[in-house]
Amino acid sequence: MWPRGWTQARCQDSGVDQDREQLWAELFQQLDLNKDGRVDVNELRIGLAARGLSWSSVEEQIVRAGDINHDGQLDFEEFTEYLRSHEKRLRLMFRSLDRNNDGEVDVGEIQQSLHNLGVDITLEQAAKILQSMDKDHSMTIDWIEWRDHFLFNPLHNMEEIAQFWKHSVMLDIGEHLTVPDEFSEKEKRSGFVWRQLMAGAVAGSVSRTGTAPLDRLKVFLQVHGQSSDKGNVWSGLRAMVKEGGLTALWRGNGINVLKIAPETAIKFLAYEQIKRLMRGSNEGGTLKVHERFVAGSLAGATAQTIIYPMEVLKTRLTLRKTGQYSSVADCAKQILQKEGVRAFYKGYLPNMLGIIPYAGIDLAVYETLKNAWLQRHTEGSADPGVLVLVGCGTVSSTCGQLASYPLALIRTRMQAQASIKGAPQLSMLTLFRSIVAQEGVVGLYRGIAPNFLKVIPAVSISYVVYEHMRALIFRFTGYVPVDAVK
Repeated sequence: MWPRGWTQARCQDSGVDQDREQLWAELFQQLDLNKDGRVDVNELRIGLAARGLSWSSVEEQIVRAGDINHDGQLDFEEFTEYLRSHEKRLRLMFRSLDRNNDGEVDVGEIQQSLHNLGVDITLEQAAKILQSMDKDHSMTIDWIEWRDHFLFNPLHNMEEIAQFWKHSVMLDIGEHLTVPDEFSEKEKRSGFVWRQLMAGAVAGSVSRTGTAPLDRLKVFLQVHGQSSDKGNVWSGLRAMVKEGGLTALWRGNGINVLKIAPETAIKFLAYEQIKRLMRGSNEGGTLKVHERFVAGSLAGATAQTIIYPMEVLKTRLTLRKTGQYSSVADCAKQILQKEGVRAFYKGYLPNMLGIIPYAGIDLAVYETLKNAWLQRHTEGSADPGVLVLVGCGTVSSTCGQLASYPLALIRTRMQAQASIKGAPQLSMLTLFRSIVAQEGVVGLYRGIAPNFLKVIPAVSISYVVYEHMRALIFRFTGYVPVDAVK
């Protein structure tokens, strides 16, 4: 399609390496699937995905950047001009990294450059970044390795490179979100944060709704224990349908979904303020694991304190019988009239105590698993990717639940005490002793089976919805996140 003589003449005019232009010509022919002399967004997406590059709307950015005549496609000249100008940007970025001007970038130079951009990493983490690009295993990166690694990543400056090396994901599977995600100042100013939080909230809503029947069964088993006629998952679900129809499986889900947004927002804002206080004068510094644990626990406690009445309402609505409450407002009104304001904070103490073991174990296991994965896959990529992070999060969350579940069970029973006819109003310690005496230690784990059963579907639903919502929101608002580039 492009005669060799034309390519050679073009190279001589521009002073560009002839072999490089010939390589671009061959690549263009491969991407031009319908052989019409132009490459559109869909062809670019298919062609690059076949080369192991899975993106989320970033190919649109490449087409927009190179589309000189604004026809929504790239002809060969536009394609090569985009690559030519992009390589010039990459050359400038490489020179800014190569602080000693020896033509190679080492671990120390990566660490120092990121530190100057407000991203503090260890030498070990810098080594993992380097190894993801180091094709000849020399423990340095030359210009060729750098250029080939980022050729089809539409990054414009070192700040965007720093964001590319930092990967984030927020998934809500219906349990505690222990430590909110870390965001840079640029991400906060650009609107990236609210888009990320919105995608997470929608994913959490769909995930909780999809697993609501198992969550309702868990609450029933926690509250009624041995007296429940819902002894196993199947018989419990059948009993709920028999009592109130198919929709009874979703009782309490409305308020459970409604509290996602305020809880996430409060936790994020509290986490940012607590981090600022902990860092003090070291504004550019990052928190260590134990500091993140403390900050996350305090942020979680703050959010739970503010939205806790919604937790009580969720438990009461989940346990309600047909016709008991006409709405969330009616439920709140009846509790206020019959039990007073203090009823909205029943179970608050065990709930707060449960945050500490959950947060500590969740974060410790998560960091351990993630680091173990990175140790075994250091040559692949510095970024473990979303699926690995979700897998680590699932295991760590499960371990955290095992430690904190008895306190969660006691909290739920205290929240529900007044709704059970003739039930005594017991304190946390008295209730704990009563459960152990009557049901044994196993009584402290009533309902944990359906709780574990919902983890995998909750994670799967949340992951799929999160990725699609995130891409949809970013595309709709015209924002392309740098960490979407793979």
